[in-house]
Amino acid sequence: MNIRRTVSPMVLLTFACLVAVVVGMRAHTERFITPETGLGYLLGIIGGSAMLVLLIYPARKRVRWLGFIGSVKHWFELHMALGLIGPLLVLFHSNFQLGATNSNVALVCMLVVSISGLFGRYFYSRIHMGFHGSKATLADLRADAARLQQVTTVIEFLPDLMQRLQAIETGILKGVSRLPHLLRPPVVGLRAWLGRRSLHRSIRLASRESALARGLPVEQLRREREAARAIVDRRIDALRKVAEFEAYERLFSLWHLLHLPLFFMLLIAGVVHVISVHVY
Repeated sequence: MNIRRTVSPMVLLTFACLVAVVVGMRAHTERFITPETGLGYLLGIIGGSAMLVLLIYPARKRVRWLGFIGSVKHWFELHMALGLIGPLLVLFHSNFQLGATNSNVALVCMLVVSISGLFGRYFYSRIHMGFHGSKATLADLRADAARLQQVTTVIEFLPDLMQRLQAIETGILKGVSRLPHLLRPPVVGLRAWLGRRSLHRSIRLASRESALARGLPVEQLRREREAARAIVDRRIDALRKVAEFEAYERLFSLWHLLHLPLFFMLLIAGVVHVISVHVY
């Protein structure tokens, strides 16, 4: 399996930042980093500047004449990366410790905005074609699901696969429309996981029985089993996206209303912190 298809650069960067946080919390960085001077001071400047650069993305997205500074796609990717790297540098600047009141307020605001950004990236990915793709529509997702449901491939060792799959799909959607938007993703996700697991188990057991009965070569058996699993995964994933779409669209809208005020709170707290450090 190609790792590039399964793990995005942003996932790798997020994981690397989490590892750096864990290492930094255990490394007693106060022994060689001082917030007021040297490397510690430089990390604070770079981290704070990185978070100021975050403002360029929303400006580029809304102001057409800023096109000369680069595409919206590239600024979006940089926005996500700096949203992780900036807070990480500030955490090392502060030695992962609390300080004066104004410093603590700025630190808490930064962490709230950074965590909020992680939620926003997740919601965004659920309603767009990739992290910088076009926005999906419910009609598009339903059309994709309908096309997959027209697949009539019959797996020889499991001829009733389609009937079982349709029963699982019906169970996944049962009563979902009556659930609050916030509950739909976890409910649908759990049902989809259980249904996928049940069908994968049936495929595995049926393939073993077929191998004994037909004396198939191992490679042919493996290809048939993978084909059956691919049909199951594609159908269930398509149905899950349809069932969750409206919920994630609503959650992303609510997140968008909260994230910008939180970010401006961070800017104000950061400016107060810088002035306090240099004046008093």
